This record gives sequence, C-alpha cells and structure tokens, in this order.
Amino acid sequence: MGISLLSVDWDYFIFTESTYQGSYLENRRSLIDEWYRRYIVSKQAGKDICRFYKLCPEFRSFWNRIREFFRFSENVKVFVSDSHSLSYKIARESNADTVYLFDAHSDLGYGGMASLNFEVNCANWLGKLLKEKAVSRAFIAYSPYTTENPDYFKAMNHRFSIRYTDINGFKPFIDISAVHICRSGAWVPPWFDNDFMWFVNSLNLPYEKTGLTERTWDPENISLADAINYLLA
Repeated sequence: MGISLLSVDWDYFIFTESTYQGSYLENRRSLIDEWYRRYIVSKQAGKDICRFYKLCPEFRSFWNRIREFFRFSENVKVFVSDSHSLSYKIARESNADTVYLFDAHSDLGYGGMASLNFEVNCANWLGKLLKEKAVSRAFIAYSPYTTENPDYFKAMNHRFSIRYTDINGFKPFIDISAVHICRSGAWVPPWFDNDFMWFVNSLNLPYEKTGLTERTWDPENISLADAINYLLA
C-alpha cells in the first residue's frame, strides 16, 4: 500500500477580488508588514481592503467531507505551517508516493519546466517532487475560487502523472499517512487567522506547528511612526 500526503492550503477557502498575487518570499515583510501597507493605501483611497477578501463557509464542513473519501492512518502525522513548501520536506521524509492537494494554486512551478530548476519554494514544491521522482503522482483539487487553469501547466501535465479533480472525484477510502495544513500568509490576510486555527483544531488530531508566525491585526491602533514604516516597507 502506498504512502499518501494530504496537503491543504488555507487559500482554498478564500475568494478575492484583489489582483494582488502575494509573494514567493515568506517573511515578516510579506506576512505582516505588507498587509498593513495595503490596508493604509486602500484606506487613503477610500476603500476597505477587508471587503476584497471573503472566507467561504465551506471550511467549517471540510474535514467531514474529507473523511467521506480519506482515511487517516493510526499514526498519521499532522503538520501546520505558514509556507506550503514544507510539503516538499514532509513528502520526502515520509516516503510518500502520492500527493493529494487542495489549493487555489497548483504549486507545480510557474514559468514552465525551468521553474523547477530553482530552489524549493511555495510555488514549485509539488513540481520538484514530481521532477525528482520523489513522488509518482499528484491529484490537484482546485479551489472553486481559483483563477488558474490546468492548461497553464501543459509541460508538467505532459511529463508527470497529474490529475485535476474535485473532492467528489475521489473514491473512498484513500489512506493518508501525513497531513499538511498551510496558512499561506503572504496570500491570505491576517484577519482570518483565528478562523484558520479553528480550522486546524477542528481536524481533531494532534499536530506539530513549524514556522507559523503569530500575526496581530489591529490596524486602528497603529502609530504614525509604524504607519510610515509600513508605507516605506
């Protein structure tokens, strides 16, 4: 029986009208400062940035739906992080041969096969696993709110075993040995962080947090000095 990784990106549940696509660099600037900067700029333009992002209610029933098709092993390991690139390490260390991805992005790499020559990051980790034959196949369940199209990844689709589907395309039961839940804080705003932790805890399995920066969102009480620093960031 193969070893499978279930990898879930929090942005799977986010609908946005914003054209901002986040950053491949995940640090304090992209995770916190940039959100304050965008809030200030939007407010100066008479707009409320919070109205451009909607958290869809499906996140509350997601794990129940998952359990209709997936079965967690007795010793399943659950990891929670900010960056989705951690899935690369988890898959390798668990000797996974299959990845089941729920995401608004494919994470196959952007810019054709050449993008897989770069170091592992949140945008290419799945493509690199396939290229390096660390995993043999991948199933990608796109968010209903994705702006991507599988045709964007023709080069990867031709070379690797990749199937695009949705949750109803799976047949029960698929055994899962590892679960990774990532916040993708460069793409998902901090005012949804409490909901994110509710989502994590609602899985009702012990988990290990790694590289998950606590973000305090209090834009109404930032000082003038902080506001200037955010604008200069």
